[in-house]
Amino acid sequence: MSTSTKGGEFLIKETEAKDIFIPEEWNEEQQLIAGTCHDFLAQNVWNNLDRIDSQEEGFMPGLLDKAGELGLLGISVPEEYGGFGKDFTTSMLATEILGAGHSFAVAISAHTGIGTLPILYYGNAEQKAKYIPKLASGEWKACYCLTEPGSGSDANSGKTKAVLSADGKHYILNGQKMWITNGGFADIFTVFAKIDDDTNLSAFIVEKTFGGISLNPEEHKMGIKGSSTRQVFFNECKVPVENLLSERQNGFKIAVNILNLGRIKLAGAAIGGSKVTVTKAVEYANERNQFGRPISKYGAIRYKLAEQATRIYASESAIYRASQNIEDAIKALIAGGMDEAKAKLKGVEQFAVEAAILKVHGSEVLDYVVDEGVQIYGGMGYSAEAPMDRAYRDARINRIFEGTNEINRMLIMDMMLKRAMKGELDLMGPAQKVAAELMSIPSMESPDDALFSKEKSYISNFKKAILMVAGAAVQKLMQTLAKEQEVLMSIADMMIELYVAESVLLRVEKLTGMKGEEACKEQIAMMRIYLNDASDNIHKSGKESINYFASGDEQRMMLTGLKRFTKVDAFNSVEARRTVAAKLITENKYCF
Repeated sequence: MSTSTKGGEFLIKETEAKDIFIPEEWNEEQQLIAGTCHDFLAQNVWNNLDRIDSQEEGFMPGLLDKAGELGLLGISVPEEYGGFGKDFTTSMLATEILGAGHSFAVAISAHTGIGTLPILYYGNAEQKAKYIPKLASGEWKACYCLTEPGSGSDANSGKTKAVLSADGKHYILNGQKMWITNGGFADIFTVFAKIDDDTNLSAFIVEKTFGGISLNPEEHKMGIKGSSTRQVFFNECKVPVENLLSERQNGFKIAVNILNLGRIKLAGAAIGGSKVTVTKAVEYANERNQFGRPISKYGAIRYKLAEQATRIYASESAIYRASQNIEDAIKALIAGGMDEAKAKLKGVEQFAVEAAILKVHGSEVLDYVVDEGVQIYGGMGYSAEAPMDRAYRDARINRIFEGTNEINRMLIMDMMLKRAMKGELDLMGPAQKVAAELMSIPSMESPDDALFSKEKSYISNFKKAILMVAGAAVQKLMQTLAKEQEVLMSIADMMIELYVAESVLLRVEKLTGMKGEEACKEQIAMMRIYLNDASDNIHKSGKESINYFASGDEQRMMLTGLKRFTKVDAFNSVEARRTVAAKLITENKYCF
C-alpha cells in the first residue's frame, strides 16, 4: 500500500487502484473476527431485541460482559493491556459487523470508542495500566461526558467547573451533562470541565465510586431505545489530581480528535446496519406475492433494491479506502519514531476531512436504505411486528451523533481551506489552472480505449468542477465565506460525491484486475450507476453556488465550464440497475 497520500489530497491528486485497500482483500484472520462478531449478534442480540429495547435490568451490561469474554471490547487495545492489538482496518471491520446490532451497537461503540480511547490515547502510563485492562475485559463499563444542556455543537462552551481543593489533592467537579450513552451503568466517566476560568476544557477520569454523581431517569427516545441515555450531575465530586487526563486545557483537543475517530467508525457501523437491512428487504421481496408473483419481479421494487446496494457498495469502498490510508499513516509515523498512541491520533487527524465526508455519506446511505426498506415491506413496514420499524427509528440518530451532518459538511470545507492556508495542501495552484482552462478552447480528445479510462476522465473533470467553484467562492466571498453556510454545504456535497465516486471506481478497477470483467459485471454496473448520478448531483450543487456568488459574463462562463466538467456519456441506468437487482434477488441477500 502507498503511504504517500495525505488527507484531503484526493481533490488534487490522482490515486491509483493498486494503492487502495478493498474489502474483497480481507485475510483469513480478519474474516474470522468478522464471523465472531456476526455470530455474537445472531446468538445474543437479534433474538433479544425486545428485551434490549425494554431496558431489562442488567441485560445490556451483561451483553457487554459476554462481548468482553470474546475479546470484542479490546480489538484495537494493545496486547499489553489485555487486548488483541489489531490494526485500524480490522477494528473498522468489527465496527461494521457489530453496527447491525441496533441499540447494542450504540452501547458497544460508545464503550470501545469514546469510553476507552481517550484514556488509551491520552492517558499516562499509570492511568492506562489502571483502567484499560478492565475496560478491555468489560469488568468496567465506560461513558463520555461532553454535551451539556447549553453546549451541543459548540462543545467548548461547557459550564461544568473543576476547582482545586484547599489541600491540592483533588479537583472538585460541579456541573450537568446530558445525552450520556451508557450513563446508566457506567463505572468510568471521561468528563470534560473547565478548571477555574480557563478558556478551554480539561478532561478527567472519574470513577463512579468517587461519589457526588447522580443520574436522571432514562431518556425516552425515538429510536435506539435499548441504549442507556441519561443526564449526569456532578455535585462536589472529588476527583484525585492524578486523574486529570493529559494536560490542563487539552480537553477540547481530546474531544475533537476522538470525534474524528468516532465519525469514520459511525460510517462503518451505518454500512453494517445497511447491509443487514437490504438482506431483509430482498428476502421479503422474494416471499411477498402480489398479482400472482413475488414483488421482487416488479421493476419498481428492483429499482429500490439496486439503488440500496449501489449506495452501500460505494460508501463501503470509500470507508475502507480511508481506513487503510489512516493505517498507513499510523505505520509511517511509528516508523518515524512517534509513540504508538500519538501516531494513532495523528493518523486519524490527518484524514479528518475524509472522516467527516464518510460520516455524512454513511449515515445518509443508512437513512435511504431503511426508508426504502419500509417501502418495500409496504403496510408491514409500518408494523412494529416487522423489522423495518425498529431499523427506521434506530437509524435516524446517526445524522445527529458525532457532530450533525450540517456541522460536518461545513467542517469539510473549513478543514480543506485551513490546510491550504497552512501550505499543507496546494489548492490554489490547481484552482488557477482550472480557471485558465475555462478561458481556453475545450480539448476534443477522447479517452483511450483502456478499461475505465472514460470513467477516470469523469473523475478528473469532477475535480476541476469543484476546484473552479471552491476557488471562485474563496475569491468572491473572502471574509464572509465562513458565514455563507449554504455555499459551504453545496461545495461539501460536491466533495462528498467526488470522494465516494472515485473510491468506488478504484475499488471496481482493482477488483476487475483480480477477477476479470465478466466476474465483476454487477460491481461495474453499480460503479457506473453511482458515477452517472454523481455527475448530476455535482452539477446541481455547483450551479446553486455559482448562481449565488457570480453574475453576468463570469456567471455564464462558470456555468458553461460546470456543464463541461460534469458531462458524462448517455448511460442506460435502468438496465444497469436490473443487472444489480437480479443478482441480489437470486442470492436472496446483500451479496457484494
